[in-house]
Amino acid sequence: MEHQLDWALAACARILRPVVRLALAMGVKHPHLEVLLRDLLLEEAKRSWRQQGVAKPNISQLSVTTGLNRKAVTAKVRDTVDVLPHTEISAAAKTFTLWLQMVSENQTFQRLPITSDGDDAPSFETVARLGSRGNVHHRTILDELVRLNMVAEQDGCAELKASGFVPVDDLQSMLAFLGDNGRDHLLAAVSNTLGEEPRMLERSVYARGLGLQDCEDIHQLVRERWTALHLELAGEMNRAVDRAPDGAKGRIRVGIYTYYEDEAAPGASPVPAKREQGTR
Repeated sequence: MEHQLDWALAACARILRPVVRLALAMGVKHPHLEVLLRDLLLEEAKRSWRQQGVAKPNISQLSVTTGLNRKAVTAKVRDTVDVLPHTEISAAAKTFTLWLQMVSENQTFQRLPITSDGDDAPSFETVARLGSRGNVHHRTILDELVRLNMVAEQDGCAELKASGFVPVDDLQSMLAFLGDNGRDHLLAAVSNTLGEEPRMLERSVYARGLGLQDCEDIHQLVRERWTALHLELAGEMNRAVDRAPDGAKGRIRVGIYTYYEDEAAPGASPVPAKREQGTR
């Protein structure tokens, strides 16, 4: 176990490198990250003590756990403020996902009248009402989807323009998805590494020493397979929400990712260069 600290630090370095890359690109400086890391250390230390049955750990306990001095511990007076929206409660995302499911079953639903004419034909209004559980007006949801360039509005109709809820034209939303998706992916991996139960699905397939065009071809294959699985999972999650008992607090996020790069290019991630492939 003498090398455990070195192993853990090496893993943290691999995880934090893209975080630091994002921070520098967004103008975040060392003092900002230092305050954030201190606050997160204290919040997680409190969580750890609560899991051990200590409802309110004292300053000494927090200082010993985090390595922060008592002054730094007492300097934190409130929890970290999260200024990003939470992606799992977005009415626009839920409506968009439901609409995609409908289109997968009937392509004519790609274009919908915004409001119903009184018949049984679906409209954007009905989809928005189902997607938001009636909590958000359909006009508000439509305006948001149009703003994100995912839906076009013309002649009283709304038409899908995207195949997935990826708000590339909205930096705040993209950062929210990055934070939520990255957090839950890492939570699954950390939970497995620490031996927590139940074991979470967290797997990957990797290869090195192939052409960039082959990388892109594999990338497109994954996109095609994910589209079908995404719709199946979204449908099952909607049904699970409908049958959940009052007060249910469970949450789940299922994700997938692909990343490739030219290791010979300037600025490529610093990893050992050799031919290999495998699975995890």
